Amino acid sequence: MTRKLPKRGLPPMHPGELLREEILPALDRPKTEIAGLLGVSRQTLYDLLKEKQPVTPGMALRLGKLCGNGPDLWLNLQKRYDLHLAQQELGEKIKKIPTLQVA
Repeated sequence: MTRKLPKRGLPPMHPGELLREEILPALDRPKTEIAGLLGVSRQTLYDLLKEKQPVTPGMALRLGKLCGNGPDLWLNLQKRYDLHLAQQELGEKIKKIPTLQVA
């Protein structure tokens, strides 16, 4: 009998959602100041917060330094979010692909 293990960590979410809903309110600083501290334009920050842009490796480095949690959190959130979307979009097609065995 197989048992499903409970999912660990956060549900798949765009990193911009975490930044918008949890991190920025805790920092209690204007978004314009945050953009300046990150060294990006306000538009770049706003696009991330509106989930219009992904977290790139460069942005992950910036966010990780600013928040003190390193880039891996941000990249992993983006990866999980992207895989979740791809699974939703391609799930049935992926199920039809056989898994080959090495002879």
